[in-house]
This record gives sequence, structure tokens and C-alpha cells, in this order.
Amino acid sequence: MGHLDHAAFGWLTPVLSYAMACIGAALGLRCTMRALGASGRSRRNWLITAASAIGTGIWTMHFVAMLGFGVTGTDIRYDVPLTVLSLLVAMVVVCAGVFAVGYGADRTRALLIGGLTTGLGVASMHYLGMAAVRLHGDVTYDAVRVGLSVLIAVLAATAALWAALNIKSPIAVTLASLVMGLAVSSMHYTGMFAVRVHVTPSGEALPGATAMQFIFPLAVGLGSYLFLTSAFVALSPTTGERAASASAQQAENAQGLPGRRQARTV
Repeated sequence: MGHLDHAAFGWLTPVLSYAMACIGAALGLRCTMRALGASGRSRRNWLITAASAIGTGIWTMHFVAMLGFGVTGTDIRYDVPLTVLSLLVAMVVVCAGVFAVGYGADRTRALLIGGLTTGLGVASMHYLGMAAVRLHGDVTYDAVRVGLSVLIAVLAATAALWAALNIKSPIAVTLASLVMGLAVSSMHYTGMFAVRVHVTPSGEALPGATAMQFIFPLAVGLGSYLFLTSAFVALSPTTGERAASASAQQAENAQGLPGRRQARTV
């Protein structure tokens, strides 16, 4: 039995992965709030942005945490196609959940369906990412802890969608994102503590890429996307601000119209 290390770099990877989950959650909540106040193409675009933010945050959290994962007696590699597929799965299932909430007529039903779909998708992303791990040995799982991690994923996803529907103030969004980040991190580490590895020493080269060759550059790129998108959302006007600006413009035009008519009469 190989000894598993979930924090090879100390607290760096757990803290950084938690931060990425929180940023993705906060950005997703803000975008969903914008979507619910919009219509047509604007609503669709905001929902897509929300789904990409939450999905990116969850995936980045998982693989930043995996940078600190190690097993004594064997190297670790990652299957590139499976790892990319896990990212796509995260995006698609979160998008399905967010759209269910964004367009559902019955919000309670949409919340339950969206939370279940998204939670199962997040769990699928996690275990698909684990299936991409290549090492010298056999990987098994504790069924009870796996089930607990899936339950946490469903509850976290449902809570995230509920927050998107009901939370409006910036302070509340921040607090909700911190709780959601904690829930996502708890799901990840619960799933990781379910892992058991029986190492089979071998001198053969493992297929795939190392974490620093593939995971780290991709995580940095996706993290940069989250920061840049956060800046864009923060700087873009809300629906209320656009409505106020349009009203002010109409009032200004209405005040200027009598003056122009008087000038033409003279």
C-alpha cells in the first residue's frame, strides 16, 4: 500500500485551490444574477459566462489540489485527453444546471433538477480526472466515502444555484462564494480520502504528462481567464445601471426638445 500525500507543498495547494473555487463561484453568481435581470440573447450570454466561470473554478480547484498529490514508490502522470474531457464535462453539466435555473418556469423544480444534474456532473468530472491518473499500481476506492463525496457535490451544486436565484447584495454573494468554495473543496478531499493505491514497483516509463508539464500551465491559463472575466463583469454596467442611464438620456432629450422647437420658431 503506497502512502498518499495530499499536500506535498504544504498548505499552498489546498489554500490556492480553495481560492480558485471561491473566485469561480463568486463570478458565476454575479453572472447568473445579471442573466436573471436580462432577456433574449443577453440572458443566454450571461448564463454561458456563469457556467464557464463555475465549471472552470471547480475544475481548476480540483487540479490545483492535485498538484500536491503524490504516492510514495511511484511517479504520477496524467492522460491528456481524459484530463481535457473532464474539463469539458465540468463545463457542459454546469451549463445544463445554470440554464435549467435561468429558463425554468417552476423555480423549485428547476433548482432540484439543476442541482442534481450539476452535482452528478461535478462528481463525474472529479472521478474522470482521477481516471486520468497514471501510476505504477492499482487504484481502488472506499465506496462509502465516494458516495459521501457525490452527496456533497449535489448539495453544493443545489446550494450554489439557490444562491444564484435568491442572493442579490455583493456582501451576500461574497459570503455565499466562500461557503460554496468550502463545499467544493470538501467534496474533492472527501473523494481523495476514498482513494487507496497498491503500488507495484516498475522501471517502465509511465504514459502521459507530468503535472508541471500539463496541469500547471492549463490551471494558470484558466485561472487567468477567471481573473480577467471577473474584471470585465465588475466593470460592465448592471441592468439597473443601464436602465437608469437610458432614463436619464431620455429625460435630457425631452428637456432639450422644447428649446430646439423654440429655436426653429424664431
